[in-house]
Amino acid sequence: MTNFAVTFPGQGSQSVGMLADLAEAYPLVKATFEEASDALGKNLWLMSQEGPAEELNMTANTQPAMLTAGIAVWRVLQEQTNQRPEMLAGHSLGEYTAMVASGVIDFADAVKLVAARGEFMQTAVPSGQGAMAAILGLTDDQVSDVCEQAAQDEVASAVNFNSPGQVVIAGNAAAIARAIELATEAGAKRALPLDVSVPSHCALMKPAAEQLAAMMQGMTFNTPTIPVIQNVNVASTNDIPSIQSALAEQLYSPVRWVETIESISDEGIETIIEAGPGKVLSGLCKRIDKSLTALPVLCPASLEKALENING
Repeated sequence: MTNFAVTFPGQGSQSVGMLADLAEAYPLVKATFEEASDALGKNLWLMSQEGPAEELNMTANTQPAMLTAGIAVWRVLQEQTNQRPEMLAGHSLGEYTAMVASGVIDFADAVKLVAARGEFMQTAVPSGQGAMAAILGLTDDQVSDVCEQAAQDEVASAVNFNSPGQVVIAGNAAAIARAIELATEAGAKRALPLDVSVPSHCALMKPAAEQLAAMMQGMTFNTPTIPVIQNVNVASTNDIPSIQSALAEQLYSPVRWVETIESISDEGIETIIEAGPGKVLSGLCKRIDKSLTALPVLCPASLEKALENING
């Protein structure tokens, strides 16, 4: 038996047709999407399979679709093995998926919560006013300096510490455009605007965080059955108010993903399963710590490989 952790991807890993092969082999995938669609009152499976991509990529749709996809893979994993992970983590939105997997939030409640989260985020910063960009090839400190210079009374912040030399920045559109120029001048290998509709994890999201915190107050949260490492503080807790406040703060705070993976490794865990569409987190994992085995699960073949590893 292998000690392993499970991580859940966030926005950006979605694609039209995601999990189609897995759904064909495991009816539980489609059943999970049906459950989410009933909770939300819109057909998430149809949207995820037929698009159009523009609709799937709208924040208020992407978030419930990605959460559902992650839980669908999680349930298939649960069905196929009696091994349980030592810990869970999720990148940004993926943290909510981890909370559902750990029993903290009911699945149907979480689907509604993240759909509302998407709406709150979009309302906080109207389309076109915010931006995000990926900066490759600079140190974390260099990126933070670039943001400080670029801000000029606007917001420009380092928000996703994804892997060494890969940092995502977010803020007002004009400030991020200035930061891209400054990062290039500072020697960045690449400084790329990201195709997103909201600038996540920066101060512009504080109004959305307040609405989210208020919504969570009316919901039932349970003690985690598996520790969940939270993005904001790279820590797990059983204290419900602390969990809720970290989820709200996450909207305007950096995603400390490098430290999250390092903390999993420090616990002696050698295998990290990525449950959900895409392979983004597995790629980051290999760049953060080459000693870790990173296994995405998104189709029958990748599921078999993961099961061999954790059952072995």
